[in-house]
Formats: sequence, C-alpha cells, structure tokens
Amino acid sequence: MKTIFDGPVRTELINRISALGEHSSRQWGKMDVWQMTKHCSQWFEWIMGKQQTVYKQEFLGKIFGKMALKSNTKDDRPMQKNMPAGKQVVKQKGGDVEQQKQIWIGLIKECEHYSNPAFIHDFFGKMTKEQIGVFAYKHADHHLRQFGV
Repeated sequence: MKTIFDGPVRTELINRISALGEHSSRQWGKMDVWQMTKHCSQWFEWIMGKQQTVYKQEFLGKIFGKMALKSNTKDDRPMQKNMPAGKQVVKQKGGDVEQQKQIWIGLIKECEHYSNPAFIHDFFGKMTKEQIGVFAYKHADHHLRQFGV
C-alpha cells in the first residue's frame, strides 16, 4: 500500500500538487482549489502536531472509529467521493493558491521525519504510524483526484 512515509510516494504527491492551477476545477464536492489546498495544509499540520490542538476522539468515533479506520487502511482502494471533510473545513473564499501549494508541499516533505506519538484522530482514535502513513496518502490522493490531478 502507498504511504506518505515512502520517498517515491511523496514525490508523486508533490508532482500532482504542482500540477494544480489557480483555475483547476473540482470534479465533485464544494471546495474550490484554494479551499482544498488550505484544508490539506491544515490537515497535515494537524497530524504533525503543528497546531495547538488537544487530540481527542469524538463520541461516535469511539463507537465506529476503529471499524472505519480498518476499512480505510486495509487496501489500496481510494477514498470515496464526497466524504465529509471533518473539522478542517475552510469556509473563507479566495486566497493565494501557489502559496498554499508550497505550504502543503513543504509539509509533505516533512513527513520524511514524521514523529507525533501524541496524535489521536478525532474519529478514528489512536493510529499506528503505518495507519497514519496510509491514510495521509489516501487523504491527499482523494483531494488531488477531486481536482483531476
């Protein structure tokens, strides 16, 4: 399975992010290209511990989270279209797409040295490093496919 912790996989994602343009249009969902790149940057900051976050699993996650995590990390199947974006939804409109792409690319590169043992996904709960790697790839891939790259 592809994981964000493999160098060639990071390179693939960086190349796909670089292919995004200011006028890239979504194939599904509600976010525009800037909102998506901002969402992904914030999401990677969250998993890497760069935000002032208290990691806590939500109540429904305690019931269904492990089952959903297993389903999302057991094979190479991509995430389904129109999955809920969670708490990292970006509501404001407009911004510098190129700047957000560079921030996101920088965060992808930092995954080479990932270490955040305190991370707890708000729905899935505690995840192994391997599960984080697979899901981080799938999350990025999902949003890049959303914009056709």
